[in-house]
Amino acid sequence: MKRNILIIFLLIAANVIQARHIIGGEITYECLGAAGGGMRYQFTMLIYRDCACSNCAGFDEEAAIGIYQCGVDQDCDDLTSGDIFRNLSIPVGMIRNVDPPSFPCLVVPPNICVQEGRYEFDVILPISEESYQIVYQRCCRNVTISNIFDPEDAGASYSVEITPEAQTVCNTSPVFNEFPPTVICVDQELEFDHSATDEDGDQLVYSFCAPQLGGGRVGTMEFPGDPNSCQGVSPNPPCPPPFGRVGYIQPTYTFLAPLGGRPVVSIDPNTGRITGTPTVLGQFVVGVCVKEFRNGVQIGEIKRDFQFNVANCEPTVIADIRKDSVIDGRQFLVNSCGENTITFDNESFQRQFIDSWSWQFEIDGETQSFLDWNATVTFPGIGQYQGQLFLNPGTDCGDTANIFVNIFPDIEANFEFEYDTCVAGPVDFKDLSTTGAEEIVAWNWEFGDGGGSPERNPSHSYLDPGNIGATLTVRDNNRCEASTTQVINYFPVPSLIVISPSDFVGCVPQDIFFDNLSFPIDDTYDIRWDFGDGGTSDQISPTHRYEDIGIFDVAVEITSPIGCKTDTLFPRLIEMLPSPTADFDFFPAELTNINPTAEFTDRSQDAVSWFWDFNGLGTSIVQNPTFTFPDTGRQVIQQIVTHPSGCQDSITKVIDVIPLVRYFLPNAFTPNNDNFNEGYRGTGILTGVTNFNLTIWNRWGELVFETDDPEASWNGTKLNEGKQSPNGVYVCLVKFRGPRGQRFEYKSFATLIR
Repeated sequence: MKRNILIIFLLIAANVIQARHIIGGEITYECLGAAGGGMRYQFTMLIYRDCACSNCAGFDEEAAIGIYQCGVDQDCDDLTSGDIFRNLSIPVGMIRNVDPPSFPCLVVPPNICVQEGRYEFDVILPISEESYQIVYQRCCRNVTISNIFDPEDAGASYSVEITPEAQTVCNTSPVFNEFPPTVICVDQELEFDHSATDEDGDQLVYSFCAPQLGGGRVGTMEFPGDPNSCQGVSPNPPCPPPFGRVGYIQPTYTFLAPLGGRPVVSIDPNTGRITGTPTVLGQFVVGVCVKEFRNGVQIGEIKRDFQFNVANCEPTVIADIRKDSVIDGRQFLVNSCGENTITFDNESFQRQFIDSWSWQFEIDGETQSFLDWNATVTFPGIGQYQGQLFLNPGTDCGDTANIFVNIFPDIEANFEFEYDTCVAGPVDFKDLSTTGAEEIVAWNWEFGDGGGSPERNPSHSYLDPGNIGATLTVRDNNRCEASTTQVINYFPVPSLIVISPSDFVGCVPQDIFFDNLSFPIDDTYDIRWDFGDGGTSDQISPTHRYEDIGIFDVAVEITSPIGCKTDTLFPRLIEMLPSPTADFDFFPAELTNINPTAEFTDRSQDAVSWFWDFNGLGTSIVQNPTFTFPDTGRQVIQQIVTHPSGCQDSITKVIDVIPLVRYFLPNAFTPNNDNFNEGYRGTGILTGVTNFNLTIWNRWGELVFETDDPEASWNGTKLNEGKQSPNGVYVCLVKFRGPRGQRFEYKSFATLIR
């Protein structure tokens, strides 16, 4: 019982945790005519939910709709849920996303999502002197709502009244023409037509009104209770009128001024047009009531509440140009050095919202206008000029760019260089740049190999040859810049041939890597190596194997692509010493756990000392050692031998020490309490055995003993604890797996004698 209570409690908690989603709704009706002694009505209920919030519920799969009667003989204040006239369960129909508004030249925040759920149902209602009240209730509203108290606790009641006057004339309620925009822009003028259409042609009067409360958070983890009660998240049946009203945070907000604003957001009573300018960001609950009059008598009223999302809507029409710098965020500076005619690149956006544009510049005291998207302007000479770029002038989607233009004297970059073309050395650079300004103040050299310098006349050493582009950029006191690039055909031979190793003593055979550290060289150079033992190579940095004993000279010759040559002989660079040859045998060829001792015989050549490593289990420096392995398995044996020159050689071989199994079953035992041969079990070598199983059966096929312990024995009683088994012959079966997974099975006859 406690477990069931816990489950119900968790379900209630989950129901409300997912309940914050309501942002609006309405109920309207159409009278379809007389039927079944009354009038048939088709009701449409539209519920709106926030689909961008967290921990939000979907629409009710089945909405609980209640119909009550009150107004004349029955006072609505006296109604209880027990007085319900009819209780309906209506499945949700079409669900659609409400499209966000499309504001010209404004970007709407992307994290706003509204869905509409439609519920439709037909009901025949007898004509009555009482009003019919059609009610749906649901908790809760978005917790982020700004203009009411405790929005997370404020549920909603959506209802419509069919008055006796409306019943007698088969009245159809007005229907709202549009759902309000899901987003409105802060500090932007709001104008929305919230009018309704009445097919009967009745007079409609609009007003802001307080949204109705309904449901609550009873049924939550904080407030346990029945979620279907009047104060629950989903009242079923919904509770009768009258309904409470949401509490606005006064004096800033009231139901007549739900958004505040400057001017205050209001609704025209005759047209239903909502106007004003919201000045505060947030989410605001708004209620709209439409009273329906015929011949001066009110015969009905519909109510809608909804949520206005007031957000920052960023303008997308921005005046912008290609510029050299920006002053104070909105003034663009364009510099031209030596060129009086400038084409201004118009980079304004969004182009699809830009309908008109013009450029204006003050030149020689006159204003000149240009209408091309990218204006080309010729200025009279050196000096500073001002202008503007106008976009959509006189509209809300307009913008202006203020432009300052500096026409400076020309600047020209130039340089020369000098170097030894055949022998590697530094390249000397000399600046020859000129300017019409006061002076050149900065030099930036890029030598084409990643190096650079701020000096006026630098020198630079190249490590790699090639056709190298060197670039000089100069800047004068007006911050005008100019650049030039020249190609240096740099293919000298190294001034010094340097190789590694600089000397080497090793043991034959030996692979030696010769690293050519000379520069500048690359694969366009002709390289010739002579290793002194008859071997040669044309690689820049080769590897060569020495197999002969002796001392060898190494020679290197380098020829550049333009025919420059250099060479160097490195005498006695390489000395190769004799090496031994390691080898050994062992006996016996196969070792076991029964015979784990091996005798090793050295077969090496030219060795004077020996070192043995027996799989990390022991070592020896004896030429022909003997070793006993403490365990079975593959054993790696390494022999290292040393030549009188100090050179060494090594070899490894693998010995497999095989784990053997030996097992024997006796043919009789005498459990007569004389402390001799009292139990029956097998004996032998069982190291590493797994899955051991021994069973003993009498001649009637009855199991009298079983064990998985090789050390356990049968004492002659049934299962070693029952009554004594009679003298006679018994069958013993033994199965197990060996250390390497092989199957073993033994069968024997055991004679019990007392």
